[in-house]
Amino acid sequence: MSKDKINKLVPKLRFPEFVNSGEWEINEFSEHIVLYRGSSPRPIQNYLTKDSSGVNWIKIGDTKIANNFIISQVEERITPEGTEKSRKVNAGELILANSMSFGKTYQLTIDGYIYDGWFVLREYEQYFEKQFLLQLLNSDYMQNQYKKFSAGGIVQNISSDIVYKTLLPHTSPKEQQKIADCLSSLDELITAENQKLEALKAHKKGLMQNLFPAEGDKVPKLRFKEFENSGEWDEKSLGVVSKMQAGKFVSASEIHEKLEDDLCPCYGGNGLRGYTKSFTHIGKFSLIGRQGALCGNITLADGKFHATEHAVVVTPKEKIETVWLFYMLVNLNLNQYATGQAQPGLSVENLEKVKIRIPNTKKEQQKVASCLSSLDDLITNHSQKIEALKEHKKGLMQGLFPNVNEANSSNSIDLESSRN
Repeated sequence: MSKDKINKLVPKLRFPEFVNSGEWEINEFSEHIVLYRGSSPRPIQNYLTKDSSGVNWIKIGDTKIANNFIISQVEERITPEGTEKSRKVNAGELILANSMSFGKTYQLTIDGYIYDGWFVLREYEQYFEKQFLLQLLNSDYMQNQYKKFSAGGIVQNISSDIVYKTLLPHTSPKEQQKIADCLSSLDELITAENQKLEALKAHKKGLMQNLFPAEGDKVPKLRFKEFENSGEWDEKSLGVVSKMQAGKFVSASEIHEKLEDDLCPCYGGNGLRGYTKSFTHIGKFSLIGRQGALCGNITLADGKFHATEHAVVVTPKEKIETVWLFYMLVNLNLNQYATGQAQPGLSVENLEKVKIRIPNTKKEQQKVASCLSSLDDLITNHSQKIEALKEHKKGLMQGLFPNVNEANSSNSIDLESSRN
């Protein structure tokens, strides 16, 4: 596409030093970037273990480490410039997925060779700063272009022709660098917060393993001080300490995707399915998924809700704390009791036979439940903080990158002034 046929535009948000820097250019991807596609490794028998000598073979998801995908031989091809090893990529290069999670662009942290699910991007340095290009290619604007033209059924994909026809807005190298620095700093913050979240989850997992007795033990490894001399935990079956009953069928046509005022949460075998006008229970209950590969997963439902026939509603009997029982069920890993191959399942009869250990005072149950609930609240709040940061970045990107559909729009906003 010739430059005189493509509109020019400006972003809605702009750093003060670039407010009067003029319009951005918009060009087809093909004008400024060259794609090189990977290929399948041959011969297949040259796959080695990660401890063997060879080279990294990078597939989808292996942008940082290529575990168990190492080959001992690499094909060569003849080019006008001479012999060249095919598909070789280096740490720091940008690669774009053309299938599965198509359209996502990554920066490599390892050297290796790419398979045909990747394009490596090259020959763009004259027009694009690398980190700016990385952010631009992962923006909603670009992803929507890919989705619009993607092909395929269950596994969608994008061809080089599709990518080459997408439109890329770009500005001066200095403005690109400023935008890249801004968005990259947000990425670093999000990464740091994600690491904190994973640490909280790991801490909770370790606590649960120690606050409940291990198999064969009669007391937990970790016990609150006031209960250290309270004796052994009693062994009982789930059928003795609770009542279990599957929920009721509801047709798919009655399940709504979004919550509205007159609807209640509807839980199935894998957790929340949607929202319904009908309800089966009011209160706080543990729900056990009873069918499918994920059977045994536990959900804590609270309030008015509908449990389908694929969820087992657990009603604790006297002297059993509801939230404590929820965490106990999570800790049991009930999926291990599933039967069936094609469609694994858990029957109420088998669940009732599962043995658990119970503190002999309800106060100890409440203490354990309160500790773990506090951690869950912290994890939830941290997850919401991360989502807020992601939304903030998304909004920034929508402002910092021009909208091609709004070409020749009104004057830009001074970014730093808009923060005041």
